[in-house]
Amino acid sequence: MERDPKNKVVVVTGGAGGIGYEIADKFLKYGAKTVIILGRNETLGAEAAQKLNTKHGEGKAVFIKCDVTKDLDKVSSEIFQKYETDVLVNNAGVLDEANMRRTLETNLMALMDWSMKFWEHWRTDKGGRGGTIYNISSFYGYDYNPYTVYYKTSKAAVLSFTRSLGHPVNCEKSGVRVIALCPGFTDTTILTGKVWDWHNEGFQRVMKEEVVLQRPETVGEAAVEIFKLANTSEVWVAKNDEPIKLVQVTYEEVTP
Repeated sequence: MERDPKNKVVVVTGGAGGIGYEIADKFLKYGAKTVIILGRNETLGAEAAQKLNTKHGEGKAVFIKCDVTKDLDKVSSEIFQKYETDVLVNNAGVLDEANMRRTLETNLMALMDWSMKFWEHWRTDKGGRGGTIYNISSFYGYDYNPYTVYYKTSKAAVLSFTRSLGHPVNCEKSGVRVIALCPGFTDTTILTGKVWDWHNEGFQRVMKEEVVLQRPETVGEAAVEIFKLANTSEVWVAKNDEPIKLVQVTYEEVTP
C-alpha cells in the first residue's frame, strides 16, 4: 500500500477551515499533487483554495461546493471524471446536541456513504486503482464522560466502521486501506457547537481544566505522519499536543 503523500490527489470533506484545511495544507506541504476541498460555504471554500494555491502553487487546491449529506452522487461524479484520486479524508462533522439526526447524518451516515462510493470506485478486484479512506473521528469515539452524547455515539460508530471496512480481509480483496485519526480537543469552531444546557458548565470545565487545547496545525501534521505509518483498520490518536499513539485492538482470526 502506497503511503507516500507525494503526487497524491486528496479529497477532503469539510476542508475550508479547521482541521480539514490543515490536513489539506500539510498534504500539499509533503508533496501531494492536488487537494480537492469540499464544503458548504462557497466564500470560505474559495478563500481557502486561494490561500493554499498562493502558498503551494497555482492549481494545487480546488474547491467544490458540497453538502456531504446531499451532494454525494453529483460531486463524486464530477471528481471521478476529472481526477484520478488516491485519498479520501472524511473530515466534515458537527457538534449539535440539539439535533440528534443532523449529528448522525453528518458525522456518520454521510461519512459511510462517501466511503462506500470511493471504496467501490477504487476496488482493485473490479478494475480500480486502490486508495486510502481516512476517517476523522475523535478521542471521544472511545473515551467517555457524560457530555456530547450524540457526538460521541457518531464518532464511536465511525471507529467501528473503520475497523470493519478496513479489516485486512476486506483490504486484501479491495486494495483499499481504511484508517482513522482521533484528535483531542482542538481549537476550532466545532467547540462552539450546541450541548445540552445542563451539560454546558461541566463541558466548559472539562475543556478548561482537563485538556490541552491543541492547534489545528498540530493535527494536520499528525494526519500526514499517520498516513505514512498506518496499516489498514488502525486507529491513531493525536491529543493534548502529545506524540501520536496507536489505539490497540484485537481481531478475531477469520477466513475470507
